[in-house]
Amino acid sequence: MVNTINMQDLRYLNLFRKITGLQTRYCFMYNEILMFCVPKIDISQALGRNGENLRKMSDILKRRVRILPIPRGVEDAKYFIQSIIAPVGFKEIGITPDEIIVNAGFENKAALLGRNKRRFLEMKRIVKDFFRVDYRII
Repeated sequence: MVNTINMQDLRYLNLFRKITGLQTRYCFMYNEILMFCVPKIDISQALGRNGENLRKMSDILKRRVRILPIPRGVEDAKYFIQSIIAPVGFKEIGITPDEIIVNAGFENKAALLGRNKRRFLEMKRIVKDFFRVDYRII
């Protein structure tokens, strides 16, 4: 799924394993938030009691951390994308064999694109890594 792991990602994954006791290989950044993907049944263990593990990682890394379930396929794409871009919403999402098309309103489209299309390019890379399809915003 996530094709390349650089040295910084490896450090994040090792810290995640030490704090939570869970091994994962899915780590990426979106909008300056560090996101880890774990199997759905392990999310509560990854969060810890009352979000203790999440808070500990945020304090050590000095950045926001979010834990998401690993998508099983393109059928989970809507929930996965919605989890990543929250709290920004969208009207609907269309999934074709070649691409995922997000229909956002006028204000939400600007939030999804970001300055100099930074968020758009980050999401495009994430969607390409996880689902092997293209990503578009209309």
